[in-house]
Amino acid sequence: MRFGDDDRPLDGGAARAWQGGASFSKANRLYRLAWTIAWLLLAAWTPPPLRGWRRLVLRTFGARLAPTANVYASARIWSPRNLSMGAHAAIGPRATIYSMAPISIGAHAVVSQGAHLCAGTHDIEDAAFQLVVRPICIGARAWVAADAFVGPGVSIGEGAVLGARAVAMRDVAPWTIAAGNPARVVRERCIRFDRA
Repeated sequence: MRFGDDDRPLDGGAARAWQGGASFSKANRLYRLAWTIAWLLLAAWTPPPLRGWRRLVLRTFGARLAPTANVYASARIWSPRNLSMGAHAAIGPRATIYSMAPISIGAHAVVSQGAHLCAGTHDIEDAAFQLVVRPICIGARAWVAADAFVGPGVSIGEGAVLGARAVAMRDVAPWTIAAGNPARVVRERCIRFDRA
């Protein structure tokens, strides 16, 4: 996934982040302004069956989406060029994809309604309150359940489940189920394949 100079945070000291200065370049801010306007006018009002149209709008702004990926109209995506989605991956209603760094969502993975993937934070011990961004990876067949939170640099492993309203600030191992705040593994996930 691309992560160009415009996508890197500015130096917090030079930009005076502590005093409310910009965290990203003017080019980045203009791109995101254009994206926000385009999504509001072209996609945010569309009914669920128009997923192909929403994919087209997202791709126009740099998202890398499989032909069967699905993003609901009420989802909020900070920067499409930092988003990639595999086959049949889904971002549900009202989900927030705070893609200050690359966020990848694997094939058949689901980010449910109201979930929040947050790829940025601040260094709270830095006098300049420097913005720090780290990629998020949601593995194939993983499920980030309703209202769950995934923090910067976290990987949700293949087939893992992050339960409703759970907070993952550390990686969740593949094929496990994690719940709570902070999220802890409660058991392994076993898929039944005995149904026709």
